[in-house]
Amino acid sequence: MRIGDAPGACLRAHLLSLGYACPELLASGVIDARGRDRLFGCVTFPLPEAGNLYGRAIQAGFPRHGFLPRPKGGLYGWNGARQFPSVIVVEGLFDLAVLWQAGFDNAVAALGAHLNHAQMAQLCDGSPRTVYLCPDADENLAGQNAARQLAARLRHNGVQARRVHLPVGEDPNSFFCRGAGAADFQLCLERARP
Repeated sequence: MRIGDAPGACLRAHLLSLGYACPELLASGVIDARGRDRLFGCVTFPLPEAGNLYGRAIQAGFPRHGFLPRPKGGLYGWNGARQFPSVIVVEGLFDLAVLWQAGFDNAVAALGAHLNHAQMAQLCDGSPRTVYLCPDADENLAGQNAARQLAARLRHNGVQARRVHLPVGEDPNSFFCRGAGAADFQLCLERARP
């Protein structure tokens, strides 16, 4: 996944040493208006499908995540997953990483609970496939409600869609971190409902 680290106060200096000017860095979005690294203190994921970069702070006291200021783009991992007869759509990149580690190479990340037009077009490209929607099992049901609406939109476009249900409060990452294995997740896929 080419995961990186942005500890802060290093990217700007590095890019300036390579000959880039501050206005160029500001225009690209890698620094903010104050000249600070936009994704300081984050684990970073390049998003080649979108020409973007995603950062997520994992240190205590930094509960933030975000993209460079440009469109989110397509489904992360789509180029590898589109060849499969089924695709598993998860919300986040950590969810995707744990599924790839467990052998689910047909997983992609939407980078949120809702799909944009580009992501819908990818899933509705006319190829016969089953789409498994695996949202975070939030206690407020936000992920499940979004998956229900998305499943209806996909079916309206001729795509077979099924909703995967994880235990309340779990997402794929936490599900595996709490001891579940590939067989447990496969069982969730088999129990998925339209």
